[in-house]
Amino acid sequence: MRPRQAGDASVAEDPRLSRRLVAGLPIPYYPALRFGAPCAGMFLRAWALVPPDLVHVATEGPLGASALRAARQRGIPVSTSFHTHFHRYARHYGLSWLGHPATWYLRQFHNRAACTFVPTRQVREELRVQGFHNLVLLGRGVDVALFSPTRRSAVLRRSWGVAEDDPVVLYVGRLAREKNLPLAVDAFHAARESRPRARFVLVGDGPLERQLRRAHPDFVFAGRRCAEDLAAHYASADVFLFPSLTETFGNVTLEAMASGLAVLAFADAAAGEIIRHEQDGLLVPPGDAGGFVGEARRIVCEPELALQLRARAVETAATRSWDAVGDEFERALLDIVNDPPRLR
Repeated sequence: MRPRQAGDASVAEDPRLSRRLVAGLPIPYYPALRFGAPCAGMFLRAWALVPPDLVHVATEGPLGASALRAARQRGIPVSTSFHTHFHRYARHYGLSWLGHPATWYLRQFHNRAACTFVPTRQVREELRVQGFHNLVLLGRGVDVALFSPTRRSAVLRRSWGVAEDDPVVLYVGRLAREKNLPLAVDAFHAARESRPRARFVLVGDGPLERQLRRAHPDFVFAGRRCAEDLAAHYASADVFLFPSLTETFGNVTLEAMASGLAVLAFADAAAGEIIRHEQDGLLVPPGDAGGFVGEARRIVCEPELALQLRARAVETAATRSWDAVGDEFERALLDIVNDPPRLR
């Protein structure tokens, strides 16, 4: 059950899933995305007739909160996931004062569930210190059949105006304040001083897109891409810059590694736990902007280093399959169903 989104009509139905769309409202600063309105009454009626064995709440908004309340009222076990550092996001929108109230709300929300799945050990420790309970580590995976160096496209690279030996620097993600994009821009410009034919390609959309297009007409703005098209954009680049410090995981890191890119990121979230510095990627201490710019120049200007990192990145990503993650998730849910904890 989730809120309606633009483009739902084009979403292919999966015969294994039953999907119910509910009313939603635009997310502040992201009007193209909608959050779900509370539907406690709908949940109570539906679950009185056919109660599920377990309810998993993926997001902590009004829809998720009403699902949590209704499930507890019906005596149905609940698990939750922690995906977003809302308190970190708030700083980037002049809402720092919301940090403490947001943390209080999230703690109250998740502590009412049988368990909360977290994506990294770092997030687990941060939440534990803040008073979150019943935290279960569940990493993320990558589809190595989809994201692969074999999807590299000479045709796509020519459309970007680059030759085979010209370095292409890639960013994939939302074009938004919390992604720290000015640092990626600075890092690319520093690298281009030594490799003038380097090209910066940005995949994604968001509230900063118009501003970035005006300021950098020489960049390639590919817009939002999906499935095989997205995989081709990854594989057709050479270097991946990920300057964000607001992630709980950052799936794009694994996708870039699986696609055979040399990844530069802060030692934070997934990158900090997966990448081995100077073996299958480059890491910089969180917040070290100067170090990030310097390593970007290095990774673009040293082709032999980049080739070494790219080859080993593919090997690392191959050990992170979604099948293994799915098996862990299933076992954890079955444990809750078979032995539901007594909650406050």
